[in-house]
Amino acid sequence: MGTWDTGPFDNDTAADFANALDDAEPEAREALIRGVLVRTIDATGYLTEAEEAVAAAALIAAQCPGVEPIDMPYGPETPVPVFPADLRDLAYEALARIASGEDGLASSWVDPEDWRQWRSILARLRAVLAPAPPSIALFDVQPAKGVVADGGITGR
Repeated sequence: MGTWDTGPFDNDTAADFANALDDAEPEAREALIRGVLVRTIDATGYLTEAEEAVAAAALIAAQCPGVEPIDMPYGPETPVPVFPADLRDLAYEALARIASGEDGLASSWVDPEDWRQWRSILARLRAVLAPAPPSIALFDVQPAKGVVADGGITGR
């Protein structure tokens, strides 16, 4: 992989993916992103599209509420559409698959410090994309019939 830094688009493959997104019709961009994420999740062995999946996940993370703008100088030049919510879950799963892989991208880094920085970027993206914890609805407690809210009992 030709890399020049540790960002999501800082390698030849991800930069080519950004160009493919720019060249695609606006309505086809979601399908390109969805496809690379699904193929990464379903892959066995070497993850051939891991660089593209990281780039796709970064684009999705950039649309999450409260996220600081992500500097992607080698990312797509044309604006990407607003993605449906289910892509966030796919991006999270793809990053989890990439982060857990023993082969693939892990073996591509020569400098251990670059590897640690890249893993940190993956962890930050995963934190942004992580599904919200399920909220537990509190019971809607109503006073029992014949009981007043302050604990008193009404006439029977």
